[in-house]
Amino acid sequence: MEIRAAGPGDVDAAVALHDAMVPYLVVTRGMLVRRLGTPVVPGRGTFAALDHGELVGWATTGLIGGSVPLDGELRVIVRPEYRRRGIGTRLLEATHANLRAAGATTARVFADPRAVGWAARFGYRQTRQVHYAGIDPRKVPPQPEAPSAVHLVPLSDVDPHLLYAADMVAQRTKPGDAKISSRPYDEWLAAVWNSQDTVLDLSMAAIHQGEVVAFTLGLGDHTKIWSKMTSTMPQYRGRGLAKLVKAAALHRAADAGVEGAYTANYDGNTPMLAVNEWLGYHRIATHAVLICPL
Repeated sequence: MEIRAAGPGDVDAAVALHDAMVPYLVVTRGMLVRRLGTPVVPGRGTFAALDHGELVGWATTGLIGGSVPLDGELRVIVRPEYRRRGIGTRLLEATHANLRAAGATTARVFADPRAVGWAARFGYRQTRQVHYAGIDPRKVPPQPEAPSAVHLVPLSDVDPHLLYAADMVAQRTKPGDAKISSRPYDEWLAAVWNSQDTVLDLSMAAIHQGEVVAFTLGLGDHTKIWSKMTSTMPQYRGRGLAKLVKAAALHRAADAGVEGAYTANYDGNTPMLAVNEWLGYHRIATHAVLICPL
């Protein structure tokens, strides 16, 4: 068994592995080509497990931008028939070492509930649950009417400074375990706005009096997308704006030919769960949110 850093030659096998095991996580070929074709940066590792040249496991790490103290996140996938051979342990050790070297103080992972006991051996504890859901954008209900003086526009037509201001509020007020403070604009611009994984043309904002008061931001491509963040500014909540921007984004995705849209929400995020239920999302999986000190 070989555990090594993943490279560009692993892309096709990794996409096939994700599509077979966790298709709702939205890992596209373009995403992996870009991830594995760019210089490695601290805290952003990708590892492959191979058995006689066959890809049987995969792991990734990332840093949670703006978190104080610095938090890391990871994902570990092993084909079912190769489990209980120590592959997951070796991949987990590699991800922990990668995050520690980058200065992360904790690691967070969304894991199949059957892995909770195994993960506890490494110091993980469960804090909550997260629910994955998906929808065919072509089946979304009709677009709700926008309130007076609220304009819906794709994020590709929005000044990035306006979205940055809204996203910083969203990050500080979103449900979750990571404590987000602030993130420098230039860092955010490179990681979010200018990322080729971000589908700005299929993401939407509600604009009122020249400010972004609600938005939804997606990742992926024009075949499938991941809803990374949907948020309404605190003073505008309770007016249906999250439903408005998310419905508009899904209709726009359907027009672009997208056939699958996916998202995840913590079990305590009642307002967004209600929005997704209204839109017609169907629940696919429930994972345990696990955190471990590094």
